[in-house]
Amino acid sequence: MTDVKQLGKNGRFFVIAGPCVIEGPDFLLRTATTIKGIADAMGVPLVLKSSYDKANRSSGKGFRGPGLKKGLAILASVKKKLGVPILTDIHEPEEARVASKVADVLQIPAFLSRQTSLLSAAAHTGRVVNVKKGQFMAPWEMENVVDKLYGAGAEDIWLTERGSSFGYNNLVVDYRGIPEMQKTGCPVIFDGTHSVQQPAAKGTSSGGTREHVPTLVRAAVAAGADGLFLEVHPDPPKAKSDAATQITFETFRQVLKDSLAIRRVLNKK
Repeated sequence: MTDVKQLGKNGRFFVIAGPCVIEGPDFLLRTATTIKGIADAMGVPLVLKSSYDKANRSSGKGFRGPGLKKGLAILASVKKKLGVPILTDIHEPEEARVASKVADVLQIPAFLSRQTSLLSAAAHTGRVVNVKKGQFMAPWEMENVVDKLYGAGAEDIWLTERGSSFGYNNLVVDYRGIPEMQKTGCPVIFDGTHSVQQPAAKGTSSGGTREHVPTLVRAAVAAGADGLFLEVHPDPPKAKSDAATQITFETFRQVLKDSLAIRRVLNKK
């Protein structure tokens, strides 16, 4: 299995990918198998991502997932069968210890990126901690987040750019944020699918422009991103969460192909 603590270091480009939320054990295994096959064929290390609970829904009626206990059991089963490292979100400090028994990487959602108790709990597990930059934060503010994590005992930290709020129901990406956050010494990942999200644009759910994902990803790789975060679904319009922004298997394959091509050009320089 890939050593996640080495990813993003010494130019080791990688991808975090998977469906937004666990829609069932068979669904996750089938989807993860295809994603892994694509990443392996491209020679890109994969960290499988899926959430057991999407706590931040636009509406209380939105699908949240199977929950902590059942969701972690599903993730553990897929991890064992495919031999792939796992990343999942945590939302409460109490979840960190339990989730760390399965997940190799604990992710702090963007809206919770400044929650000190949550950051400390994640740091105490000894797992890699990936923090999504808050849509409301400047890139250089993430230095405070990194300091909190190191102060709580974290050793391996990733930071993820996922766009910034731009008026109502819209996000934009400032690519200067990638080198700015890299000044912390942490690998910086670009979230290509959440960056095209239109938060709560549909009233009870978020909208998005998935057609722009490849363009934004190419720009991020050119700007020096150490890795990518992409939510991938076999039939995005029918996804139970983030249906407007998840990408197909074919788009995932093309995005990785383009990213590797750009990196080869940059490395020649």
